[in-house]
Amino acid sequence: MSLQIQKALVWFRRDLRDFDHAALYHALKQAANVYCVFVFDRHILDTLPNKADRRVEFIWESVRELKLALQKQGGDLLVAYDFAEQFIPQLAHTLQVDAVYSNRDYEPAAIARDAAVAAHLKAKKIAFHQYKDQVIFEQDEVLSQAGKPYGVFTPYRNAHIKKLNDFYVKPYPVDAYRHHYAVASDEIAQQYVLRELAQMGFTRTNLQSMKLPTGMSGGKALLEDFLERISYYEEARNFPAVKGPSYLSVHLRFGTVSIRYLARAAWQTGSAGASTWLNELIWRDFYFQILYHRPDLAEGKAYKAEYEALYFPNNPAHYLAWCEGKTGYPLVDAAMRQLNQTGYMHNRLRMVAASFLVKDLLVDWRWGERYFAEYLIDFDFSANNGGWQWAASTGCDAQPYFRIFNPVSQSERFDPQGKFIRKYVPELAKCSDKEIHAPWTISSFRQQLIALEIGRDYPYPIVDHAVQRALALDLYKSAKI
Repeated sequence: MSLQIQKALVWFRRDLRDFDHAALYHALKQAANVYCVFVFDRHILDTLPNKADRRVEFIWESVRELKLALQKQGGDLLVAYDFAEQFIPQLAHTLQVDAVYSNRDYEPAAIARDAAVAAHLKAKKIAFHQYKDQVIFEQDEVLSQAGKPYGVFTPYRNAHIKKLNDFYVKPYPVDAYRHHYAVASDEIAQQYVLRELAQMGFTRTNLQSMKLPTGMSGGKALLEDFLERISYYEEARNFPAVKGPSYLSVHLRFGTVSIRYLARAAWQTGSAGASTWLNELIWRDFYFQILYHRPDLAEGKAYKAEYEALYFPNNPAHYLAWCEGKTGYPLVDAAMRQLNQTGYMHNRLRMVAASFLVKDLLVDWRWGERYFAEYLIDFDFSANNGGWQWAASTGCDAQPYFRIFNPVSQSERFDPQGKFIRKYVPELAKCSDKEIHAPWTISSFRQQLIALEIGRDYPYPIVDHAVQRALALDLYKSAKI
């Protein structure tokens, strides 16, 4: 086979692996010499308010592993700390490559960045090739019979599953072309080494003490563990004290695992648990295509225009109590403390916490969306926005506005023994399994017996759920008039 081009550059972004990688495969197959680069993009990093950001550390560890893996195969990974929009064309010109390869991103800011990169490269007569890699189906691949993007999940899922076949989950055989890896000159390589986090203005977090495995090896270990218990996923996923989820969300976010492999494993296993998990992967695709077709969502717009003018009181004290896990509702507080301490929140609790902020505290969903965006280690704009708009009843296929989670009954149902609450709200540890869900109802005598004083050791509820529910219904009804 005659190779089409002499030199290529693969730009890694949210795809930090050296296997089953669309852009890497196409570059290695088409070019005689393939360089690789990752950019810690200052357009993003400079705006992060928290310099102890677990995401940056996770990326750093994953980039380190990817660099070592590429070196073992005769290649290397140049690592820059720069503004990607200007840097990538400059590096491509310096390396004298014929083309730059990357996988597509679907967020408006990333689309704009890539368009600017493509224009800079074109001016230098360098091609820019992009590929689908982080989803099974992208953009316009799953449309209704009328040729429109779906706004409701169930018909989208049905069409997605109907279209799914071996071709769409087939891995890219990167290893077949690894002999095409190239290394830059010493002069260039020495400029673009993996600098320490501190050199980029960031500090290490509690990632290692949390025992969250990073990189390709971490994703592989978590996947192998999950596949052994995937058949129980349908039941176990809703209970935060149970090892139910895959815990792969951050690995999916940064591409240390392959979505094709995951979807194939879920699709071929065929158990009820595997089918439920495949549904979750399809929700991910669904939110990506929603954002692609509705880029205005990234500007804070409600998916449903009739809810754009919802008037939220936005009590700052209530919002702060929610952020700090001090609302007086134990399951909500445990969820928020888990997020603050680990950067992770169980999916069931994301719904509970979001519903509570919007429909109990009457705080604009955008406030919660921004808070999750800052603290979630697996933050992905499309899924985060979709989840918040679902909870706020403003989004596509959202929870009806009159369905409002009761934080006490959710606690009793999904953490019946209070195990999760006790882990993150230890001041309630001595409560009985029944008392722990509504500790403000414990008699003063009983409080003395267990050395707990509500109002001192743990707050009274900052709002009354029944009262707030009525206010929320009025708020939503007024918006629909």
